[in-house]
Amino acid sequence: MRELDAAAIGRWASACVHSLDALRPEINGINVYPVADSDTGSNMHHTVSGAWHALNDAPPPGSAGEALAVLAKGAVAAAKGNSGVILSQVLRGLAEALADRTVDGPALAAALGHADEVATGAVARPVAGTMLSVLHAVNAAVSCASGDLDEVARTAAEAAAEALEHTPQQLPVLARAGVVDAGGRGVVAVLDALLEVVTGTEHAHDHPLTAHGHGHGEPALYAWEVMFLLEDADEAALPVLRKALSGLGDSVTVAADGAGSHAVHVHCADIGAAIEAALDAGRPRRIRVEPLLTPAPLQPGGGLDRTVVVVVRGEGLAEVIRAENVAVLSVPAGSVPSVEEMLGLITETTGNHVTVLAGGPDLTTVADNAAGHAMAGDRDVVVIPCASPVQVLAALAVHDPARRTNDDVVAMAEAAAATRRGEVLFASGEALSVVGRAQAGDVLGLVDGEVVRIEPAAEANLLEAAITVLARLLGPGGELVTVVTGVDAPPDVEEVLTGWLRGEHPEVELVCYSGRQTDAVLLIGVE
Repeated sequence: MRELDAAAIGRWASACVHSLDALRPEINGINVYPVADSDTGSNMHHTVSGAWHALNDAPPPGSAGEALAVLAKGAVAAAKGNSGVILSQVLRGLAEALADRTVDGPALAAALGHADEVATGAVARPVAGTMLSVLHAVNAAVSCASGDLDEVARTAAEAAAEALEHTPQQLPVLARAGVVDAGGRGVVAVLDALLEVVTGTEHAHDHPLTAHGHGHGEPALYAWEVMFLLEDADEAALPVLRKALSGLGDSVTVAADGAGSHAVHVHCADIGAAIEAALDAGRPRRIRVEPLLTPAPLQPGGGLDRTVVVVVRGEGLAEVIRAENVAVLSVPAGSVPSVEEMLGLITETTGNHVTVLAGGPDLTTVADNAAGHAMAGDRDVVVIPCASPVQVLAALAVHDPARRTNDDVVAMAEAAAATRRGEVLFASGEALSVVGRAQAGDVLGLVDGEVVRIEPAAEANLLEAAITVLARLLGPGGELVTVVTGVDAPPDVEEVLTGWLRGEHPEVELVCYSGRQTDAVLLIGVE
């Protein structure tokens, strides 16, 4: 087949319905994220069935783009669950990109890229290891494709299947359950069905991974899945609605159908507050509310029902911590995470006890708010305050999963509190300190939050400031110095500090990490 026409789109929709119906038990069985309620397969099947019925009930479309537009509108109206809403946005993205185009290979490649963007844009907090990651991989694989239709369809299906296999490495809750992402499995089925229509031959990927430890124990009600269609929406009010819903819970999506309506989805504990937020943005109708159940926890490796998670700034530092198999939320400089982002970090774990290491006072405040949120369910969440990321590293260094939970928390808290901290950074504006007045652009050296050195911008010496800070930190003694370098750090900082320590404190060990943070040139910790 060289081009997709309206009839082929109809056959694809029908194939999706049959494939997702057949796979429904398998997809439901591996559904552990965002809530292990075993309904992702059913939700995706319900959504695509609604799209197919809308196409069958409509006047015959004249083009593939018109057929996709009908499918998209029907999918948004019928969408159930987070996965159903995202699938409806995939169809909407395809319809928008192919509205006035002949659907050949390059056009399909471009449309799959747009579908990825539209689906991701509908989700308030995209998470790696979900169906969005599968869509990203498809987009990347076909972005440079210039072949014919069957080549692009095959590339998309194979990229989706490969990306699906990687989802357990991206999302810890999947790895601990021994499953791939359920929504991602549905995306593979949809693209397999497209390839079958294009080539006329059967094409399917098998994924034998099944959940273990899932479904045992007595689940308890802890929140609600709230969905509705929003009509007559004020476009300017939609970002406000998204923010309000994100403060109430998680799995927030606000998805347009391309014709003026929006499908809204949220997991939250306060149904009334979600509806009230919607009333400020438009007219909610077809409101559906279903209970969410807390599943019996999936046991992490070693059978210990607890997890440590971290929130810090600096993607380099986040990568270092992730390498230790610790879940991390990396926050851009100058911003704080939303309640939904913090809830996601907490609820994506499998333990009943979650210890949060927050690398800054403002991050600690947000973590404390999320710890007491209803959407945290029955988890026992403890936040260990850290004034600097170097204190987070100190706490992680003493973390011992073999210890009793309370003893481990105390050990991490003591290690964080005992770590003296220093910083070297650029002054953002004029400020008065105990060592003088600083102007914007000056280099500041701080010890435990107090300025101890100012280097004027015109003659700033970052390394001299760093040595001053380090000397003050080592005054009371110390055995280990940890340095986290920012994007503006001198390339020879580790060499210079090592040389200084060798001459002044040969008994002290230095460890240096590339944090790539932008809010500080150097972060220094002494234990």
